[in-house]
Amino acid sequence: MNVLISIKPKYVEKIISKEKTYEFRRTIFKKEVEKIVIYSTSPEKKIVGYFKSNKIIKNSPKNLWDDFSKRSGINKEDFFDYFKNKEEGFALKIDELEIFSKPIDTNKLREFSAPQSFKYITESEMINLVEHI
Repeated sequence: MNVLISIKPKYVEKIISKEKTYEFRRTIFKKEVEKIVIYSTSPEKKIVGYFKSNKIIKNSPKNLWDDFSKRSGINKEDFFDYFKNKEEGFALKIDELEIFSKPIDTNKLREFSAPQSFKYITESEMINLVEHI
């Protein structure tokens, strides 16, 4: 199983430049996930690549910040705004990052709906995406 996650373009750029090596989430996947496909949200609206995560850390936002802020690609204020009123969060280690040479313009995909946070995608849906590259 794979998952498609929505990430703001400014953070996608930091993932690509490897300034951001951890992606933070308020909720996490319930199923086993092989690939995490990166959807760069508006105004980009493109699927830019994927990564694997060999390590998902669950902890309080304060501890996540203390442990990973230097590799977070996010400033402290935005980080704590994101986790406002949350007692726990998740840090996904970005491993095996694969950026597509030509991002997929989701406006050209039939029946594409961007996830609010994330959504599962099947292997056949993943193959369809790859065919658009």
